[in-house]
Amino acid sequence: MSEAPPFWFTKAGVPAWALSPLGFIYGRVAAKRMTQKASNMADVPVVCVGNFITGGAGKTPTALALGRIVKDMGLKHGFLSRGYGGSVNTPTLVDTEKNNAKDVGDEPLLLAQQAPTVVAADRPAGAALLVEQRVDIIIMDDGFQNPSLHKDFSLAVVDARRGIGNGFCIPAGPVRANLGIQLLASDAVLLIGKAPGAAQVIRKAARAAKPILEAQISIDNPQDFEGRRVLAFSGLADNKKFHISLEQAGAEIVEVRNFHDHHPFSTEECRELLSYASAEKLVLVTTEKDHIRLRRMGGAQELLHTQSHPLRIHLTFDNPRTVEGLLEKMIAQAKAIRRANREKTLA
Repeated sequence: MSEAPPFWFTKAGVPAWALSPLGFIYGRVAAKRMTQKASNMADVPVVCVGNFITGGAGKTPTALALGRIVKDMGLKHGFLSRGYGGSVNTPTLVDTEKNNAKDVGDEPLLLAQQAPTVVAADRPAGAALLVEQRVDIIIMDDGFQNPSLHKDFSLAVVDARRGIGNGFCIPAGPVRANLGIQLLASDAVLLIGKAPGAAQVIRKAARAAKPILEAQISIDNPQDFEGRRVLAFSGLADNKKFHISLEQAGAEIVEVRNFHDHHPFSTEECRELLSYASAEKLVLVTTEKDHIRLRRMGGAQELLHTQSHPLRIHLTFDNPRTVEGLLEKMIAQAKAIRRANREKTLA
């Protein structure tokens, strides 16, 4: 998915209404798929971090934040990712010393810096490989709409600035499936940020009696950018979010280069970025995801990696104890379900 069409995140107009019949069909098909009973259950509890819309909600920072909480609970976690943009076609345990984004995708490389991470289009097979790593709990980065693997807890992430956009389903809007069905499949909703753009979905979540959690994104290294003239380049579903964070860090954004989500930077693009920044005496700044996408790629990509500065961020839950309590309850229920299944099998 390239950077989202602007009309997705404005009041519904002619483009959205013209595409709404297709969106209705897409939403119904996706919702029907979501309601299918999962045919596979991992031996350990599975937490899914997903979102109601396509791209850019903050799933990966949320997965990493959950991982920190699980670790503090004394449990070993592992991450399961589809590995968008990667070339591996069998379940693969990510090796940060050998793999690059062309192999496994960019987000798995970030996740693997914290805990064992498996890339697998076949999520049940990927979960089985993580169980072999002796993890106590699996955190799925995305896969919310995929019915192939049983989820013990699904956390739907919502960006407070963009919310669910115009509320229409793809291609008329950014919503992945009928919102009511998606809310039914969610165990809690996480609101990231303080902007009012998510008011509609939060009201619906409250009416559906879903717990609403809140979290904030913080910048780890603002001192690296304060007062500096920068060329900001990024390949995200929502590049504006990166620009806002960079300005909050005190940088002066002189030039911008926006690319689509998971963009594989070409040699020509890398050389142009390096040349322009050098000529205009600008600091090259990008996101952690884009920065790691350039690593171990060789040539101009590797040079751009070494000469660029990543804006490092992390997500913090407003009430981590509430999150820990939800996880503790989920783990107890998950163990009871698996124990009952074993007893049924033996009977």
